[in-house]
Amino acid sequence: MLDARLTGRFVTFDDACPETDALGVLGGRIVALGDDARSLPARREHDLGAATCFPGFHDAHAHTVGFGLALGELDLSTPPVRSLDDLYAAVAERAAATPLEGVVVGRGYDQNKLGAHPDRHALDAASGGRAVWLTHTSGHMCVVNTAALDRIGAAIDAEPDGGRVVRDARGVPTGLLEERAQVLAQALCLPRSVTAIARAIADAHAVYLREGLTSVCDAGVAGGWIGQSPAELAGYQLARDEGGLAVRTTVMLADDVLSSMARHRDDQTQRGVDAGIRTGLGDEWLRVGALKVFADGSLIGRTCWMHDGFTDDPGNHGYPQRDPDELRALIVDAHLAGWQVATHAIGDEAVSFVLDAYEAALAASPRRDHRHRLEHCGVTTEASLERIARLGVIPVPQGRFVGELGDGMRAALGARTADTYRLASFLRAGVVLPGSSDRPVVDGRPLLGIADMVARRTESGAPFSPHEALTCDEALRCYTVGSAFATRSERERGTLEVGKCCDVVALDRDPRTCADPAEIADVDVVATFVGGEPRFAR
Repeated sequence: MLDARLTGRFVTFDDACPETDALGVLGGRIVALGDDARSLPARREHDLGAATCFPGFHDAHAHTVGFGLALGELDLSTPPVRSLDDLYAAVAERAAATPLEGVVVGRGYDQNKLGAHPDRHALDAASGGRAVWLTHTSGHMCVVNTAALDRIGAAIDAEPDGGRVVRDARGVPTGLLEERAQVLAQALCLPRSVTAIARAIADAHAVYLREGLTSVCDAGVAGGWIGQSPAELAGYQLARDEGGLAVRTTVMLADDVLSSMARHRDDQTQRGVDAGIRTGLGDEWLRVGALKVFADGSLIGRTCWMHDGFTDDPGNHGYPQRDPDELRALIVDAHLAGWQVATHAIGDEAVSFVLDAYEAALAASPRRDHRHRLEHCGVTTEASLERIARLGVIPVPQGRFVGELGDGMRAALGARTADTYRLASFLRAGVVLPGSSDRPVVDGRPLLGIADMVARRTESGAPFSPHEALTCDEALRCYTVGSAFATRSERERGTLEVGKCCDVVALDRDPRTCADPAEIADVDVVATFVGGEPRFAR
């Protein structure tokens, strides 16, 4: 007997059976389709009526813990914050409800939309003596006020490699901390407790289910300026124990976890993670994914590593987050230790450098199915595009960046936006392309991201390399089939076929029929099933 039978219209993305009208479920997996599923008795019946159903959406690059925590932090995105005065007023309101010894924590501001970064002294006036820590929408920089600088103390003078403490003409910190310098501000609130991390995961997953997400890759935990605690993975385990892990999760570990360790003389590298942990450990619910490495920074923050300067700041070429020789050695050692490597690279110089490192790693130890990734892969020249295809590297750009951050990127790059956040070029080159958001950097709703992958227009309505637009069908496949491949989980998810997890999103209409790409964002999620169980219903 089946545990459940789902009936309706199912688009499977399986070429052998593109559509079916029924799914038979046993033990969370699809065991029968169509007439076979209808012929078997079932304990539960779920009739999805006129909805159009697809494999559950899969975000291949998000920051779940950070997003869950942000739900309780001060929201400085635009909207609701449309000016620096709005930002200062929001800080003052939150400060009034914060104990004097507390910290006002906010995120999401964008200097491209507000005209400038928040001013430290204006934050002092708004905060009433409380420490303030505001993270840029990119996550690659933050602003702190004087009270926060006082708590950081003398450490502010020890600028870490791959980061910058911005100073005024007198050498006094302005409060703006770029890239790895953000670790100086972490002492204000970090590390988070395992309990707080588990709660953030549960809060984030509740949102994911409403949006049709059934799988997510958390793109960096447990270290560096991106992590919330060295014990972050324990937070995931606690969330699972307590029932808060509602969405299948692949977790990337930050490269800080890689360290020297005693190994047998036959092993190829002397660096690894304690106990020999590497990509693949876990099960269909919680699995260790790639090792996350940072090569550079942010495009809209003008810190990514570029061959030429930015159009609106021509002398600025950005910078790498590590000494290049150290960065190359880290990538090669991670490969030799058996990891899938996922390297953040946005600037064209960073993309080219990382491809050099991947090529060196594969020459040292060939691996046919390595699936190394380029996270964001922001500015990609024709030469780099050819190498990505030849080396079998997976680019992970974010479609939503064009809609939400595109005007800032246009200001930074001018005509070079033609090579920026490519999509169609990757597919034409035969490269597997996943769908992802990088939330909480932008609004992470999959249907919103899919709409932007099709429309390729900025918030102001300006076209953004429209030749890189996808069809809706292609974008849907990115958010299902492509993301499953990028996280090495294609045997379990990505399509609706016998043997795979019964993860399904039901939509009120077929987004592929929308005449205007903007209409795709208005398609509603009717229900979300994980393992054949209804986890959300409208």
